[in-house]
Amino acid sequence: MDTALIYKSNALVEASYRLSVYEQRIVLACIAQVRRDAPLTDQQLYNVSAQQIADMTGTQLGTAYQNLKSAAERLYRREVTLREAPNGRGRAKVRLTRWVQTVEYLEAEGMVALRFGTDMVPYLSQLTEQFTRYALADVAHMDSAHAIRLYELLCQWRDAGEREVSIEWLRDVFQLDGKYPAIKDFKKRVLDIAVEQVNELSPMWVKWSQRKTGRRVSHLLFTFGEKPSKKPVKAQKPKTSGNAKGKDKNASGAIYGIPRAIIEAKARAGESYEDAALRLLNEAKQR
Repeated sequence: MDTALIYKSNALVEASYRLSVYEQRIVLACIAQVRRDAPLTDQQLYNVSAQQIADMTGTQLGTAYQNLKSAAERLYRREVTLREAPNGRGRAKVRLTRWVQTVEYLEAEGMVALRFGTDMVPYLSQLTEQFTRYALADVAHMDSAHAIRLYELLCQWRDAGEREVSIEWLRDVFQLDGKYPAIKDFKKRVLDIAVEQVNELSPMWVKWSQRKTGRRVSHLLFTFGEKPSKKPVKAQKPKTSGNAKGKDKNASGAIYGIPRAIIEAKARAGESYEDAALRLLNEAKQR
C-alpha cells in the first residue's frame, strides 16, 4: 500500500463529515483500490484486512483486528454533506448522503468489505478536473482524524501555498457539532494537534496565524508547502542578464510550495529565488 494513491473530488475534500481515524483508514484503504481507468459502480465490494491496516500504520495486528469491526459498523451509519458537483459542474445544491450502503465483516479472515453509496460514486471515480490526489502513505501514521482532513485540504490548495478560511467553515467541515466553542480549546484539541502531525508525519509543512473580526478570532491563515527532498540540493550559479527568459521561468509560480509573493517579500539581498525559498522552508521546519 506504500505507493497507493488517493483520488477525491475537491467537493468531497471540502464536504462536511466526521469520521474517526480508524474509519478514515478503512475508507482511504478502499479509495486507494479504485482504478481511475476503470468505472466504479455502486455494486463493487472493496476488502480491507486487519493485516493491511497493521502494515499501513505500523501498529500491532491484534490492535488493528480489534478496531476494524467496530469502526466498520460505525462507518455504516456515518453521513456526509456534499455541496458541489463532483467536477464542479451542474447546479450547486446541498446533498446529505452516506459513505457506504453495505458493510460485511468476514470474521474468519479478519477482513471487512464495503460497498460505496450510490451518491458517492461520482466523487471517487472518473474524475477529470477539480480533484485532489495524495499518497495513502502520507497519512498512514496519523492518529488524528483532523490531521488527515487538514492534510487533504492542504493538498487541494497545494499550488497556492496559502489559504485563509473562517473558523466556522472549518468547524463545519470537521463536523465538530458544537465541540470546543472556546477558541483556546479549538486550538488545543483540534488545530495544534492536526498541524503538529502534518508537520511530523507528512511530506508537507504548515504554519498558521489568526485574524480577528472586531475582538473575535474569526479566520485562520494557513501557509504551507512541500518539505525539501532528502537529497542534497546543489548550489546553482545566478543567472546572467543575458538569460532573462530562463530567469523569469524559474521565478514564476511557487517554489517548494512557497508563493512567489512571499519569497519576494522575505528574500535577503543577493539571494536567488530558490535559495530564499529553501531558507524560508528550513526556518519554518525549525519553529
